[in-house]
Amino acid sequence: MSGTLAIIQARMSSSRFPGKVLQPLLGLPLIVYMARRVRHAELVDDLIVATSVDASDDPLAQVLQEHGVAVFRGDLQDVLDRFYQAARPVSPRYVVRLTGDCPLLDFRLIDGVIRALQASGAAYASNVDPASFPDGLDVECLTFAALERAWREARTASQREHVTPYIRQNTQLFPAVNVTAIADLSALRWTVDYPDDLQLVQELLRQAGARTPADCDRFDFYRVIESNPRLLGANRHPRNEGYAKSLRLERDSPEKS
Repeated sequence: MSGTLAIIQARMSSSRFPGKVLQPLLGLPLIVYMARRVRHAELVDDLIVATSVDASDDPLAQVLQEHGVAVFRGDLQDVLDRFYQAARPVSPRYVVRLTGDCPLLDFRLIDGVIRALQASGAAYASNVDPASFPDGLDVECLTFAALERAWREARTASQREHVTPYIRQNTQLFPAVNVTAIADLSALRWTVDYPDDLQLVQELLRQAGARTPADCDRFDFYRVIESNPRLLGANRHPRNEGYAKSLRLERDSPEKS
């Protein structure tokens, strides 16, 4: 049994930026760079990248294996099932959900969300409900029991594709706690969904003087932005586009939900 398992969901077939998870960051594929940052979280015992069995994800699985990153392959569309099946053999007490487009994710922030869940005795903790950290620093942590119940009960496409909506929509079943930043920085965008997002991330790393995945934390990047406010307008895109698209599809085709 593992105390805390971090699962990074990733795939090659992104509609907005195909293959983004293998784009280069400091001489490493983006997903490997991110995995190495996550491994520095003190409270994460195990790490798995959960991708799909689709042939398009064969190159991703190969790269991860070459870099010594554990891989689980499951359903392409039912990401909730993929998460559950990845976690079940490990039997962790807690599961951390991360997405593979967040290479600047702060490992200290991961520890903070895990501690919030442990201290509260809740079923779910995050820093996104509501969001106050930059887009790209999103962390969700839930008990394995909560994940298993959501896996059994979630029905809609958006709940299955995005893993935690069923939990966040049913707070009476899943008591929740949120970690909040000292100021609302949610307008900052450090996720990678488009080529200009990647360019900004590369520029933040360059100006922060990063050489290895563990060199810089979010405060280093805050200082870069403070001294170079032009970077604020470098990549303007809506937050959570994928989830919003899933909800639109359900609304337009309710019979398929």
